[in-house]
Amino acid sequence: MARIVYSMLTSLDGYIALSNDDIGLPVPEAELHQHFNDMMRQASAVLAGRRMYGTMRFWDSPERETGATQVERDFAHAWRETPKIVFSTTLRQVGLNARLVDGDAQDAVRSLKARTDGLVILGGADLAASLARAGLIDEYRLYMHPVVLGGGKPYFQSGLSLALTPLGTQSLPQGVTLLRYAPAG
Repeated sequence: MARIVYSMLTSLDGYIALSNDDIGLPVPEAELHQHFNDMMRQASAVLAGRRMYGTMRFWDSPERETGATQVERDFAHAWRETPKIVFSTTLRQVGLNARLVDGDAQDAVRSLKARTDGLVILGGADLAASLARAGLIDEYRLYMHPVVLGGGKPYFQSGLSLALTPLGTQSLPQGVTLLRYAPAG
């Protein structure tokens, strides 16, 4: 059975972006980037909503590798090799190694979880809120960057209420602290 992990960089005040179009968080440098590369290589699949997928499509094109660092090229390869499931009612097509789901996200993830093994990375606050309400997320990974954005798109959607159990912390490069939690009970 798949293990669904909601994983995002976030500011100390809990925001993953200043707005839907402007991330606002510092770009991961090589050592921190390698952490995310390793996680992507472990993933059986990636789940993303429309906006998160749109942001991550940057890595789809091999042409983007011109001028990229080795760690960025490595991530691009891992991204392209990992199957992606994109949840959107407005997109009509998705890129290579991606499948579009325009129906019920909760039903699709229940099915995926039952027929897939390993780590499934979930990105995007709106999709995560829907899946959290359905009890489909197994772990929350908050990568706390030592910055304060003062507002924007929150990691946890407003109105979402969860009881969580700490799984541990880890100090990472760039002053980032990984906080890991599982749903309580």
